[in-house]
Amino acid sequence: MGDMTNSDFYSKNQRNEANHAGEFGCTLQELRSLMELRGTEAVVKIKETYGETEGLCRHLKTSPTEGLAGTAADLEKRKLIFGKNFIPPKKPKTFIQLVWEALQDVTLIILEIAAIISLGLSFYQPPGEGNEGCGTATGGAEDEGEAEAGWIEGAAILLSVICVVLVTAFNDWSKEKQFRGLQSRIEQEQKFTVVRGGQVIQIPVAEIVVGDIAQVKYGDLLPADGIFIQGNDLKIDESSLTGESDQVRKSVDKDPMLLSGTHVMEGSGRMLVTAVGVNSQTGIIFTLLGAGGEEEEKKDKKVDSSHPSSHPPPATDGAAGANATDNANASLVNGKMQDGNMENNQNKAKQQDGAAAMEMQPLKSAEGGEGDDKDKKKSNMHKKEKSVLQGKLTKLAVQIGKAGLVMSAITVIILVLYFAIDTFVVNKKQWLPECTPVYVQYFVKFFIIGVTVLVVAVPEGLPLAVTISLAYSVKKMMRDNNLVRHLDACETMGNATAICSDKTGTLTTNRMTVVQAYVGDVHYKEIPDPDSIPAKTMELLVNAIAINSAYTTKILPPEKEGGLPRQVGNKTECGLLGFVLDLKQDYEPVRSLIPEEKLYKVYTFNSVRKSMSTVIKMPDGSFRMYSKGASEIVLKKCSRILNAAGEPRIFRPRDRDEMVKKVIEPMACDGLRTICVAFRDFPSSPEPDWDNENDILSDLTCICVVGIEDPVRPEVPEAIRKCQRAGITVRMVTGDNINTARAIAIKCGIIHPGEDFLCLEGKEFNRRIRNEKGEIEQERIDKIWPKLRVLARSSPTDKHTLVKGIIDSTQVEQRQVVAVTGDGTNDGPALKKADVGFAMGIAGTDVAKEASDIILTDDNFTSIVKAVMWGRNVYDSISKFLQFQLTVNIVAVIVAFTGACITQDSPLKAVQMLWVNLIMDTFASLALATEPPTEALLLRKPYGRNKPLISRTMMKNILGHAVYQLTLIFTLLFVGEKMFKIDSGRNAPLHSPPSEHYTIIFNTFVMMQLFNEINARKIHGERNVFDGIFRNPIFCTIVLGTFAIQIVIVQFGGKPFSCSPLQLDQWMWCVFIGLGELVWGQVIATIPTSRLKFLKEAGRLTEKEEVPEEELNEDVEEIDHAERELRRGQILWFRGLNRIQTQIEVVNTFKSGTSFQGALRRQSSVTSQTQDVTNISSPSHVSLSNALSSPTSTSAAAAGHPRREGIP
Repeated sequence: MGDMTNSDFYSKNQRNEANHAGEFGCTLQELRSLMELRGTEAVVKIKETYGETEGLCRHLKTSPTEGLAGTAADLEKRKLIFGKNFIPPKKPKTFIQLVWEALQDVTLIILEIAAIISLGLSFYQPPGEGNEGCGTATGGAEDEGEAEAGWIEGAAILLSVICVVLVTAFNDWSKEKQFRGLQSRIEQEQKFTVVRGGQVIQIPVAEIVVGDIAQVKYGDLLPADGIFIQGNDLKIDESSLTGESDQVRKSVDKDPMLLSGTHVMEGSGRMLVTAVGVNSQTGIIFTLLGAGGEEEEKKDKKVDSSHPSSHPPPATDGAAGANATDNANASLVNGKMQDGNMENNQNKAKQQDGAAAMEMQPLKSAEGGEGDDKDKKKSNMHKKEKSVLQGKLTKLAVQIGKAGLVMSAITVIILVLYFAIDTFVVNKKQWLPECTPVYVQYFVKFFIIGVTVLVVAVPEGLPLAVTISLAYSVKKMMRDNNLVRHLDACETMGNATAICSDKTGTLTTNRMTVVQAYVGDVHYKEIPDPDSIPAKTMELLVNAIAINSAYTTKILPPEKEGGLPRQVGNKTECGLLGFVLDLKQDYEPVRSLIPEEKLYKVYTFNSVRKSMSTVIKMPDGSFRMYSKGASEIVLKKCSRILNAAGEPRIFRPRDRDEMVKKVIEPMACDGLRTICVAFRDFPSSPEPDWDNENDILSDLTCICVVGIEDPVRPEVPEAIRKCQRAGITVRMVTGDNINTARAIAIKCGIIHPGEDFLCLEGKEFNRRIRNEKGEIEQERIDKIWPKLRVLARSSPTDKHTLVKGIIDSTQVEQRQVVAVTGDGTNDGPALKKADVGFAMGIAGTDVAKEASDIILTDDNFTSIVKAVMWGRNVYDSISKFLQFQLTVNIVAVIVAFTGACITQDSPLKAVQMLWVNLIMDTFASLALATEPPTEALLLRKPYGRNKPLISRTMMKNILGHAVYQLTLIFTLLFVGEKMFKIDSGRNAPLHSPPSEHYTIIFNTFVMMQLFNEINARKIHGERNVFDGIFRNPIFCTIVLGTFAIQIVIVQFGGKPFSCSPLQLDQWMWCVFIGLGELVWGQVIATIPTSRLKFLKEAGRLTEKEEVPEEELNEDVEEIDHAERELRRGQILWFRGLNRIQTQIEVVNTFKSGTSFQGALRRQSSVTSQTQDVTNISSPSHVSLSNALSSPTSTSAAAAGHPRREGIP
C-alpha cells in the first residue's frame, strides 16, 4: 500500500516536473539524490552541480538572508512540485474491521454457535408425532403457536450478541477518533521558525516548503531535510536515523547535511530546506515501512517467524509485535521521526526499521509485545511493565473469568446429569431415534444456560471502563492544560508519591527582569541611572549583551496598551536585553551593525559550559570575545574587572571571594539568578587556537554582574501545599546556585524554615552518592533522598540519577512513583526514566516534549496538581465500576447456578442475562467512569503500587449487597408465586410461554442493579451517595435511560425477552425492592470495616509479577566510564557479528525473492538490539538495550533503556 501511494506520488510529480522544468533549476529527483549523500561527498556534489550553497539557493529561487517571498502562488507551486511536508497517516480501521475484531471474543463466539444450533433445531420437526414418548420433554403447555416460537430464543441471543458487538466496535471507533484528534492537535502545535520576506516567522511544520530558509537552534527536532548554510557550533544527534550515539558536528564546508527527525543538541544556524514530507529521509523510511498500512498487517504475521533464532523473541523491536497493527502508528507527526528505533546501516539506501513511532509514543521499549491487550493498544506500553492499574485489572479479570468458567461448567454438567437421570433412570424411558432432536434441543438449552452464566461472570466491561475513563479524563485534562501523550500516564499520576520539578518557568513565571546590578565597583539595589555608568563601560555592556545572545531573542512592544513588553526567545537573554533598554540604550543598532553572518565564532550555551561566548573581528583585525554565564563560573575565569572609571583593574582570587560574599550571595539570598558579563581582547596575529576552549575562556575582564529576578507564580505555593497534603513530596531540581534555589524553595513552600531537610549542590550530591571508585551506590542514595528537597547547580545527569535512585529505592514499603518536569533537551533522560514525565508546552524544546508523557500547555505547576486529581479519579472510577460489576456478577452467577440446579432452568434467561450484562458492563462503565474529580481526592495519601484494587470496604459493600439481592431473589423464586398469587414459573417445559413469576424476578433484579449503581458511586464508605450526582449528567441520563428501556422490555419484550407484561402493583413492588438497596447501603455503611478481618482484598500486584522472569536474571544498570571502555571491544564485536548477520540475511532475502520489507523488518530487529551493550555479567547473559544518545555524557546513555522497574 505504502509503495503504491508512493509510486502515485512520483508519477504525479514526474508530470509536474515536466510542466515546470523551467520553473526551478533542479528537480525533485536531483534533490532526493543529493540528500542521499553525506559529509564531504555532499559538499563536492553541491560545488560541482550548483557552485556553492548560494547557487543552490538561486536554483531554488530563494535568498539565504531574505528567505522566500512567501506569496501564496509561489508556495502552492512549490508544494505541487516538491510535495507537502506531511506524511499521510495510516488509514484508520474501518467500522467493519472493528466489528470483526469485536466478534473475535471467545464467549461471544460460543454464544453465537449455541444460538445457531438452537435456531437450526427449532426449525427441525421430527418425523411422525412420536415425541409424546420422549419423556418430560413436552408437557401440555406446548400448543401450536408456541411450537412456532421456538426460534425466537436463538434469534434473540444472536441479536443481543450483535448489540454487544456494535457497542464495543463503536467504543473502539470513537476511541480511535479521539486519538486522532489528539494527534492532530499535537501536530498543529508543532511550529518552526523560518525566514520569509526578510521576516522571521513561526509557521506550522506542515507549511514548510522546499526552498524555505529555516532557523535551527538548540533543542529543535528538524522537520525536514536541508542543507546547512550558516551558523555556529551546530551539533546534531542523528541516533534516530543512524543509531550512532555520538553527536555529529555540522559545518558548511565539511558536513552540511541536516536530516529530518534528528535533534539539535547544541548551537544554532540556518538551513535551506531541500526535501519535505515523503521525500525527506524520514519520509522515505516511512514509505518503505508502508505507513500506508495493508502490508503492515501481512508483515505483522511474518515478523513473528522472522526472528533469527539467535535472538530471543522478548527483545522484539517496537516495530514488530504490537506496534505494527497498532492504531498508534498512525500518523508520523509532520514527518518527524522519533528518537526511537531508526538506524541506517552504513549504506544509507538500506534505511530500515523504525516502528512508525510517532509523536504519541516515544522510544518503544524492547517489548512491543505485551501492549496488545484491548484498551492498552494505543498507549502501547512505552514503559517496562503494564501500568499499575492495568496489571491489577488483568489479574483480577483472569481470576474472575476462571471462576465463571468453573461455575458454568458445573451448571451444564448438573443440568445434563439431572435431565439424563430423570428421563432415563427414574422414568425408565428408552432413547428412541425419533426423540434425538428433542433431546438435543434440551442439551442445547442447557448449554446456552451454561454459556450465559459464563458471559455474565466474565467482566468484559473492565477494559471498556478503563478505556472510557481514561479517554474521558484525557479529554477533560485538555481543559486543565494537560496534553496527555500516553493514556496510562494519566492514571499513573494518581499514584505519584514524588514530584521533581524544575524551578524556572514551572514554579516561577519565566519573565526575567534585572533588578540589581554590580557595575563599576558599585552594587546598585535597583536599575542604575544611565548617567552614573562610565561611557566606556556602557558601550562594552550594550555590545556584550546585544551581540552575545541569540539574535532570535528580542523584546517586542506589548500586544495590548499598557501591557508588559513581550519577551521572545531565551528568557534570561530577554532579561539582559530588557536591562539594556532600562539603561535607555538600544540593542538593535548594534545587531544591525554586526549581523549574525559576521560573528566570527560562537561558543553556544550548554549544560557543561554554563556560559556563552561570541567572538567578533574588530575593524583593526584583532578579535574581541564577549562572554556571559553563571557568575561563580565566569568570575573564576576573570583576572580583571572594570572600575568606576571604566578602566580594567586587577581582580585577584581574594577580591573574587569578597565579591561573592558581598554581592553574589546577598543577591542569591533574595532569590535572584546572578549572571556575570565579561569580555576579552585577542591580537590579530598569531590567531588564537579557537578550539582550545580552556585557554580562550580565561583571563577575562568582568564588565558587570546582574541579579535577575524570576518571580514565583502566585498560584504555586497553594498548589504545593495541596501536594504535600495529598502525600506527595515536591523536590526542586535546578541549575541555579544554591542560595537562589533555597530562597525560591522557601517562597514556594517546598521547605519550611526549621524543618529537617537537605539542600544540596550537584557536586556535593555526587560526592555523597558515589563510593571510592566513583560508582553510584543505591544505599548511599537511600541515605539522602528522603530528606532531599532542593538539588541546585545540578546537571541533567544528576537529575536522572536522582530520579532513578528514588524509583529503584527499596527503603520505603511502597515503591515510589516519581513525576518529573523538564523543558531542556538535556532533561530527556530524566523524563524518560520517570514514571510520568511532564514537558513544558511553551518553554519546552521538542526533544523534551518527545520524551514526555504529558505536556503542560501553560507550563504551570498547578496543572500538575490537576493531573494528580484526574489520575486519582481514574483509579476511583475503576474501583466504583468494579464494586458495582462484581455485585451483579456474584448475584447473577449464583442465581443462574442454583436456579439451574434446583429447578432445571435458570430464572434469568440467556437474553435477559445479556441485557443485564449490557447494563452493567457498557452502560455502567460509561456512567461510573465519567464521574468528575473533586478536591476531596487530594485529601488522601497516594494508593501506591501494592494496594489492592478492591479494598476491604469495597469487599464489604460487594458481599453485603449480594446478600440482600440473593435473599430477595430466592424468596421470589421459591415463594413469589404465593406472594403475588400467580402461576409458578418453576419446572416449565421447553418452549413454554414466559411466566409472570420469572418476569418479576428479572425485573426486580434489574431494579436492584439500578439503585445499587447509585450506591456504587462511593467506595470509601461515605454515607451520602447522592453527593454531586447532578454534576454528572451522563450518570443521570444512563440510569433514567436504562429504567425506560427496562419498562419497554418487560411490557413489550414478550417471547424474545421471555417477559410477560406486569401490572402496576407488581411494578411498584419491584421498584420498592430496588429502593431497598439504598436503605441497605446505609446499613452496610454502619458496620465498621475494621471488625471484618476475614474479608480478603483482591486485585493486588504481587512483587514477583512486576518484573518478567528474564529480567530478574539481570539488572540493567548504568556502568561507569572505565567499565565502558573495557566493554567497547565487546560492543564492537557484537556489532560486527550483527552486521555480517544482517548482510547475509539481506543477500538471502534477495536470493529467495521474498519481500524487501520482510528483510528490513528482520534486520531492524537485529540491529536495534546492538545499540548499546550495557551490562554483561557473564558471557552467557548479555542484556542489550537500545540506548538513546544522551546530550551530556555516556553515563547518561542508560536513559534510553527500556524501562526498568525496581522490585518494590
